[in-house]
Amino acid sequence: MLPTTQQEKVRINIQLSAEIKEKLFNASSRHGKKVSAFVRESIEEKLIQLDRQDFEKQMKAAYQDLAEENINISEEFKFSDAENLPEAAP
Repeated sequence: MLPTTQQEKVRINIQLSAEIKEKLFNASSRHGKKVSAFVRESIEEKLIQLDRQDFEKQMKAAYQDLAEENINISEEFKFSDAENLPEAAP
């Protein structure tokens, strides 16, 4: 992501409960940040977290598909090792 100073900024309006607003203002004050910067950083962190979760789900699904394919291939060739063994003498 580009630093926010290099990106065009837009304004949005959101509605919060009074309790959440108070917690937000207190948290941003404790961290020495303006509320808008605190909210922006929080949203960016959440979006990164969601992207990571989506990626992990995709990787898990791909891994499971590959595992099923590997099992099927193994089943197809499970007797092929014995084909090249010399026959036992009677």
